[in-house]
Amino acid sequence: MCGIVGAVAQRDIAEILLEGLKRLEYRGYDSAGLAVISSSGELQRVRCVGKVQALRDAVNQNPVKGSTGIAHTRWATHGEPAERNAHPHVSDYIAVVHNGIIENYAGLKEKLIAQGYQFSSETDTEVVAHLLHKQMTQSTRLIDAVRAIIPHLRGAYGTVFMDRRDPNTLVVARSGSPLVIGLGIGENFVASDQLALLPVTRRFMFLEEGDIAQITKTTIEIWDKTGRLVERPVIESNAQYDAGDKGTYRHYMQKEIFEQPNAIKNTLEGRLQHGKVVFNELDNAAQEMLKQVEHIQIVACGTAYNAGMVARYWFEALAGIPCDVEIASEFRYRKPAHRKNSLFITLSQSGETADTLAALRLSKEIGYIGSLAICNVAASTLVREADLVLLTKAGVEIGVASTKAFTTQLTVLLMLVAKLGRLNKMSEATEQAITHALQALPSRIEQVLTFDNMIEALAEQFSDKHHALFLGRGDQYPIAMEAALKLKEISYIHAEAYAAGELKHGPLALIDADMPVIVMAPTNELLEKLKSNIEEVRARGGLLYVFAEQDAGFESDSTMKIIALPHVEEITAPIYYTVPTQLLSYHVALIKGTDVDQPRNLAKSVTVE
Repeated sequence: MCGIVGAVAQRDIAEILLEGLKRLEYRGYDSAGLAVISSSGELQRVRCVGKVQALRDAVNQNPVKGSTGIAHTRWATHGEPAERNAHPHVSDYIAVVHNGIIENYAGLKEKLIAQGYQFSSETDTEVVAHLLHKQMTQSTRLIDAVRAIIPHLRGAYGTVFMDRRDPNTLVVARSGSPLVIGLGIGENFVASDQLALLPVTRRFMFLEEGDIAQITKTTIEIWDKTGRLVERPVIESNAQYDAGDKGTYRHYMQKEIFEQPNAIKNTLEGRLQHGKVVFNELDNAAQEMLKQVEHIQIVACGTAYNAGMVARYWFEALAGIPCDVEIASEFRYRKPAHRKNSLFITLSQSGETADTLAALRLSKEIGYIGSLAICNVAASTLVREADLVLLTKAGVEIGVASTKAFTTQLTVLLMLVAKLGRLNKMSEATEQAITHALQALPSRIEQVLTFDNMIEALAEQFSDKHHALFLGRGDQYPIAMEAALKLKEISYIHAEAYAAGELKHGPLALIDADMPVIVMAPTNELLEKLKSNIEEVRARGGLLYVFAEQDAGFESDSTMKIIALPHVEEITAPIYYTVPTQLLSYHVALIKGTDVDQPRNLAKSVTVE
């Protein structure tokens, strides 16, 4: 969500801060700002609503210069998007940027007002700035003051503190919201995402939960949550950042849709050998753990939750292993019971999703046999805290609406189904059928991408629509859920998904000529039943758009448009049928004129509850 960049250097750092914020734009935000300590000790602050380019323009008009500074992109939680609510927040000589939510800010604010502090914003962050300023009257060093106020803060925060009277120091604190320190030569940096710092360093320290750190040009000191001085490993990053180049594509989302064949090839590389699934990244101890698995618990949010829902069908139908799937924000706030020898699987593109991380930590207290993270970011918190890890290797995904991250999550999950299935009496023939289907999948998706022009024309029929209904049966029901999510995310059309067998239990009341009904209709054992559901819609004047195979026996007419797709193996049909619905959502959003890559009110990485 929000983005943080900070620097303590021997050079002017305004451009470094701005470039870092630019690289974090994909996370989602509504305002931006920076504060720099000048050579004379002045605190120079510039803030504005809107894009980082607007902040850059403002800085060009009112230049700031200095070698120590902090910057931030804000996604509104407390207070509307407005300059007064943008970060950094200041209390006299103190400046603060903050990701997360301070849950007890209201009580703290009331006390600070009673003590004479005046507030210029509605944010929870300004409370932190004033609280630190108050503490500085009793502490001589910034680090001591920060350590003193942290116990008074309840909630999630990734925070950077700066004191203009000590222009060579930044102090950072992490609780729930990620922070990374970048190591330079005679200069050091901090950010909420390593991608922000790739132009200035490839060497990083990742702060752990509860860490507090003091950063100067030449030193880094870190204290853990117990107050003990610790060292965090320095990791050389090989992360790639290509957000500056859309190539021939109009949007990152479009680019990432068309990257899916190669992304899936990268996901499969080295993991399929002679008709078998091989996870060389899992050591012998991990393999022994997997042999004991009798149940799967999947926990995720949003698009990743939909991937988990597909996997439930696969685990039970193909591997014979019971599987439950739950939204992370629900799992963490109830009192879940767990089954014997249950493997806890978390799914996340970023690996920083707050609710998913909290669920993972809860699972360690409950007593699962182990935890496995399926994630796209190797250096993420989820990856570091899980017992086992399978990376999706999708490459950087910039568009807020997930595309290639979703299909590569499904690809990893299907491989895991084959792996666990063979340990649970799955036949060798079934494993070979899975590996064959996966090997064919990239070329199958390349085929379906050639339907882009047809789907673009189809999207014109959605130009005046305000609602849409998606239907699927079996493992296509979660794909209908994902398709509805994509359409509502980027076109702002209200879209819902139902299991087609549920039509008579309510949704038929909504059917009329103004409600397009989009159906996932692959050739499988449920196709004939699905055809009956389609007739129920037609009988009530519904307008149907059916994605089906060419030989499925459908014919287009005035009430039903058939998008006839090439054959795909039944096992991988959920992944395959995702792609045309991604294209449909993309083209409808273009027609609606929305911000495809950064839809309103949404963020790429949801690092707060």
